[in-house]
Amino acid sequence: MLLSAASAHPWNPPSPAFDIASKCKTRTEINQIHANLITTVIKSYSHGDEPENAFQLFVLMLVGDILPDEYSFSLVLKSCSRLSLLSGGIQIHGLMLKLGFESDLFLQNCLISMYVKCGIVQLGRQVFDRMLKDSFSYNLMIDGYVKRGMVSFARELFDAIPSEMKNLVSWNTMISGYLKMENGFQSAKELFDKMPQRDLVSWNLMIDCSAKSGKMDMARDLFDRMPKRDVVSWASMIDGYAKLGNMGAARGYFDAMPRRDVVSCNAMMAGYVSNGCYEEALKLFHDMLGRASEFAPDSVTLLTALSAATQLGCIDQGMAIQGYMEENGFTTRGKLGVALVDMYAKCGSIEQAIDVFEGIQEKTIDHWNAMIGGLAIHGLGDLAFDLFMEMERLSLKPDGITFVAVLHACGHSGMMKEGMICFEVMRRLHKMVPKVQHYGCMVDILSRAGHIEEAAKFVEQMPIQPNDVVLRTLLSACSTYENLDIGEPVAKHLIRKVRTLMKQREVNKVPGYSWLELEGTMHEFFVGSTFDHEAIVLDLDGRSSAISMDRAGLS
Repeated sequence: MLLSAASAHPWNPPSPAFDIASKCKTRTEINQIHANLITTVIKSYSHGDEPENAFQLFVLMLVGDILPDEYSFSLVLKSCSRLSLLSGGIQIHGLMLKLGFESDLFLQNCLISMYVKCGIVQLGRQVFDRMLKDSFSYNLMIDGYVKRGMVSFARELFDAIPSEMKNLVSWNTMISGYLKMENGFQSAKELFDKMPQRDLVSWNLMIDCSAKSGKMDMARDLFDRMPKRDVVSWASMIDGYAKLGNMGAARGYFDAMPRRDVVSCNAMMAGYVSNGCYEEALKLFHDMLGRASEFAPDSVTLLTALSAATQLGCIDQGMAIQGYMEENGFTTRGKLGVALVDMYAKCGSIEQAIDVFEGIQEKTIDHWNAMIGGLAIHGLGDLAFDLFMEMERLSLKPDGITFVAVLHACGHSGMMKEGMICFEVMRRLHKMVPKVQHYGCMVDILSRAGHIEEAAKFVEQMPIQPNDVVLRTLLSACSTYENLDIGEPVAKHLIRKVRTLMKQREVNKVPGYSWLELEGTMHEFFVGSTFDHEAIVLDLDGRSSAISMDRAGLS
């Protein structure tokens, strides 16, 4: 029932407008409130930060015998979509049928949207098949199929759209579906070429995908042909050339932009950072600060700038960025806090990293991971282990990165016992399946402690194939402790691995060869060369000798 579905989402009515309804205790009092007032409040919640309250107020309407209209149904369906509240949405659907709204096109489209956003495309399709349709109905279903990766179903429906209903949204949605597929670019291009008309979205979809695929010749051709460009078009070109390492071309497009915004500046800064041009990235950041009225830095800008400062090891730049964050109200609860902790740790100030970490009110697992990783960098394995144990005491669920960080810390601090405890906590307490990185850390811990035999046995018993990092770690320890019995077979295995990779990647090794001069002519002989059967007569110290050769090589 609707009331039981409502109980699954506790009602927290904070606003004064909601108080008007919530103070009503009896049905008579509720009936005195005009339905439009309640619908207005439902709208504020369904579009705001607390869609669960929209659902609760809708239930309150029913309790007060106030019949919902088309608009209030649409609002509560929207709240169900945002909450992924499928059970509530199904019950709203049943109520709509009971009250005779089954033929309302607008509400049928709302139902399709709700089912699709709740991940049940099949139920959306059932509603779609039973209703009178408009172009919006078709586009909703196509978009639902695309977002669930069901591109063949989307294409089947796209081809079935009556010509008068097929619009730009239909074409663009179908193209975006193909572009999300691993090998869908050609299909998207064919569809793009067939479009009767195109808008900015159409062009930008193709340019962005071409750029991300490294097809910059095609991206440039599309960019040159498009009748109108926006900042997204320019940013895609900048990003595409930056990903290919062509920062000259990227900067050329950036400088040629008729109007820049924070998105294009972020793309240029990210390109600089990904290509190791950290000083240029910070220079652009400071240029943005000087023109903050035009494009004020956002959180992406600050994250990129912090990354550049971290790579340069420039703590002064990092401190300046933190100052800007504090002056302009940026929170450290999310990724910015993680980046600050990481920056201070990698720039050598673990004390400031700890200060930032302790000042974050609502810490996520990423904050804890950054702090543990920072302590590991500074060789403070005991503090990293203590922080990990604090997580356990607070019942915070660690992830794979947490265990890599704490195992790394234990390895670099010679804390073999603590490292083994962490590994067992990961497997037995948290039921996590270790990955090759975790096994690598354990091999490193045992190897650094001089337990070569235990490390070798650990590698042999790994349930997954050890990678070259694990084997190199063991080999390095064998070299340090002069353990040839274990080191020699490991070295041979690594050599075989390298040769296998060379063959897989078609790396051609220059073959060994020799020269032989005969009567003033140089002859080249490669390893494994084959020849037609012949005899070459050499005159050595006046004596003649014949070297017989056949197709099997020198004999």
